[in-house]
Amino acid sequence: MRITWTVDGTERELDVEPRVTVLDALRDRLGVVSPKKGCDHGQYGACTVLVDGWRVTTCLSLAVAQDGAEITTAAGLADDGELHPVARAFVQHDGFQCGYCTPGQVCSAVGMLDEAEQGWPSHATADVAAEPALTDDEIRERMSGNLCRCGAYVNILAAIREVAT
Repeated sequence: MRITWTVDGTERELDVEPRVTVLDALRDRLGVVSPKKGCDHGQYGACTVLVDGWRVTTCLSLAVAQDGAEITTAAGLADDGELHPVARAFVQHDGFQCGYCTPGQVCSAVGMLDEAEQGWPSHATADVAAEPALTDDEIRERMSGNLCRCGAYVNILAAIREVAT
């Protein structure tokens, strides 16, 4: 099947079989290596990108289902060579060790901050009718789909907390 995506601001066309995931199409067909293959089961989050502004674990999403989508990877969050504020905070707070999960963590954090700004509650939100406050517990819950095998969670939390305030 022929599909069209806008990946990090550039329109791309590709032919894929119906069973090809977004992750495999990005990495193997388009050479976009920012999203990482961590588990192929949606449990790790290293493959997270923003699809039409929403966080998506690309190892679980079929490429054909995203035809026409705008896909933003961690690399695509940069603006004229300047790191996105979330990526910059990750660097400043040493929110990575090996760095393998970092692109997914950064995309997830950007999406999560946008969701919170739009007033979306999480499972940790005490009052779903109130404006969500990004407490440490809220951030942890909202980022729970992204794992760091190195255990840099304290620094990841600090980086996101800085950007959220």
